[in-house]
Amino acid sequence: MDYPRLFEFVESRKEEFLAELGSILRIQSVSADPTKKGEMLRCAEAVSAAMRSVGIENVKLHETEGNPLVYGDYQHSPGRPTVLVYGHYDVQPVDPVSEWETPPFEPTVRGSDLYARGSSDDKGQLFIHLKAFQAMKTIEGDFPVNLKYIFEGEEEIGSVHLEPFIRSHADLLKADVVVISDTAMYGRDMPTICYGLRGMAYTELTVRNAQVDLHSGSFGGAVENPVHVLADIISRLHDRYGRVTVPHFYDDVAQVSDVEREEIARLPYSDAEFLRQSGAVAPFGEYGYSTNERLWIRPTLDVNGIFGGFTGEGAKTIIPSKATAKISMRLVPDQKSTRVLDLFESFVREIAPPTAIVELKKLHSGEPAITPIDHPAVRAASAALEQVFGAKPYFIREGGSIPEVLTFQESLGAPVVLLGFGLPDENSHAPNEHLYLRHFFDGIKTVAVLYDKIGGK
Repeated sequence: MDYPRLFEFVESRKEEFLAELGSILRIQSVSADPTKKGEMLRCAEAVSAAMRSVGIENVKLHETEGNPLVYGDYQHSPGRPTVLVYGHYDVQPVDPVSEWETPPFEPTVRGSDLYARGSSDDKGQLFIHLKAFQAMKTIEGDFPVNLKYIFEGEEEIGSVHLEPFIRSHADLLKADVVVISDTAMYGRDMPTICYGLRGMAYTELTVRNAQVDLHSGSFGGAVENPVHVLADIISRLHDRYGRVTVPHFYDDVAQVSDVEREEIARLPYSDAEFLRQSGAVAPFGEYGYSTNERLWIRPTLDVNGIFGGFTGEGAKTIIPSKATAKISMRLVPDQKSTRVLDLFESFVREIAPPTAIVELKKLHSGEPAITPIDHPAVRAASAALEQVFGAKPYFIREGGSIPEVLTFQESLGAPVVLLGFGLPDENSHAPNEHLYLRHFFDGIKTVAVLYDKIGGK
């Protein structure tokens, strides 16, 4: 591949590429808003048109009970590997609108960043792949790989219809490598590969006593208070060193290699930057691990919300009839969500007093996913990043979850490369979402080089 010509082509089309991305960003494809159903379809059609315009073939909208999936391919390299690209065209809600410096659906360049809802998560990153295809087709003509694309419109609301589609269309989506650009680099101008994601086990814990709230003067001191019980249970879920106390919680946690811990230690981490991004008072977590290790290679248990009794203005003297906590557990390889949820339930029932009724509702779950850093596909991505950015990439995991990663791995038997070009402080779910433009244009170059590296070996 003629890298200099390809890079020059990308540099010469910056304004054109930004204008085309802007037309997609203007569409208000908020999947969580039922009033935006028409916008969701309009965005799916706009993505389809953008795919056809660069030469991708067999573009089709696959209807679901929710928003359509967009498929396309370009398969003219017999005997070469097939790469499947995944992305999503739906975006987060924009509330509170008053905190946006410019309108959320009016793309605006300020300094070195492009501001708009969806600029980083994930329309901008989706568009990187379409422009990489265009650059290769224009400069090279032929392709070192076969390409398939699947873009959904429900990622921000749980990808409800994606998993069954993947499992029922495994032949259509069959590939040697899956590439997803929906993650972040560690920092500006720091080439990064994410090779692992934590899973999730989410449950709702409710403690009950009476059928209705009771008068605290008539019953206080004579019946168990569910809020007290719930607070006691929560207080016993961790020890003073930040470790989860649920028996056998850590039994299945996979050992992390010395190479991986060295890669994590190589990152330019600072408490000051972490606190700036988080707004927290001080770092805290499981004793014996660095902050990044706590975020990426260790499981967690967190109370996401707690409610019960009277919380309004003034006073109301009651014994609440019930109290509830929503609890999430982030999982790492080789933990399984079903086993962890069972362990949690057993422990809670064991420590709960007989004077209260404990109920648990399992809300949703997803399994952790990992692609070893020495996998050939990851090495190809590393070589591509180094070719474009001129520096050895960093290898990270992410603390969040992308359930479809494991679905792709299991259904297609293909490794997943998480090649994201966003940044952790780009407000992807908050007002003033933005995308660092150098990452957008260098992302186009990197994806093109990646295809060449995968096709070469």
